[in-house]
Amino acid sequence: MSATLTPQASRVTRGTTASQPVESRWERLAPYGYVAPFYLLFAVFGLFPLLFTFVVALYDWNPIGERTFVGLDNFVRLGEDPRFWNALRNTFSIWVLSTVPQLLIALVLAQVLNKARLRWANFWRMSMLIPYITSVAATTIVFAQLFDRDYGLLNFVIGLLGFEHIDFKNTVLGSHVLIAVMVTWRWFGYTTLLYLASLQAVPRDLYEAASVDGAGEVKQFFTITLPSLRPVIIFTVITSTIGGLQIFTEPLLLQPTSGTTCGAERQCQTLSLFQFEQGFGVFNFGYGSAIGVALFAIIVVVALVNYLLSSRVGRRA
Repeated sequence: MSATLTPQASRVTRGTTASQPVESRWERLAPYGYVAPFYLLFAVFGLFPLLFTFVVALYDWNPIGERTFVGLDNFVRLGEDPRFWNALRNTFSIWVLSTVPQLLIALVLAQVLNKARLRWANFWRMSMLIPYITSVAATTIVFAQLFDRDYGLLNFVIGLLGFEHIDFKNTVLGSHVLIAVMVTWRWFGYTTLLYLASLQAVPRDLYEAASVDGAGEVKQFFTITLPSLRPVIIFTVITSTIGGLQIFTEPLLLQPTSGTTCGAERQCQTLSLFQFEQGFGVFNFGYGSAIGVALFAIIVVVALVNYLLSSRVGRRA
């Protein structure tokens, strides 16, 4: 016996069938609509300025004067400018002195906070964020006083030990160490919490099984902890590289009287400060953009090298 549909039922069936592809199509497009605002904002405030910087770097660009196309002359001038190489050396020196201790201190503290049985454990863990939320200006003022040549606490201790006072602000290595200490102080707590969150996601059964097999604390650290932290270590290495090579505020506030040169001899001028000096100090937008393009390329290369090295170390561990 065959079922016969009435005309009304047939219209309802056809309407339901016709509406289903429309609903599924909107469901497929909905995720793109959710993420579209980010990409629109990034295109306007991130991608366009980046691409425009590449264009301006090819010009002798004065914001209130003429704009002359010069091709790669700005980059040739960059390679011949001793101020650029000085800023590059300063940038890498400060980056190494701040990034390596920061990551090592954060790794040790995360391990301690994860293993130790502490009262008010959450309080001690959240206190790691105090340096991060402290104003950079306040941090610079405090550390400048601590490292002051004549009245600083550190030089007072050095004098008690029988050594001469160190002029941290006005020497190359001293200023780099001072800035690196400020950067490490500000970021080690944030990095510690990232490592700690990753450590707490590691199953305890792995450590218990390793203890039963006779593995000590050191062996557990290299065979369980480091491999488990590999993704977050890669993340912190890359972000520290990007932030460290773009450092701007700390050296600027350390020598406020000298401005963007960071000292009479440019002893702590970084690439970001040099770019700001050329772009907004003497209004040479073309040359300043060329410095920005060079800094962008350096960050990409160094971040890629760090990614490859940290990935390989993590796999070996």
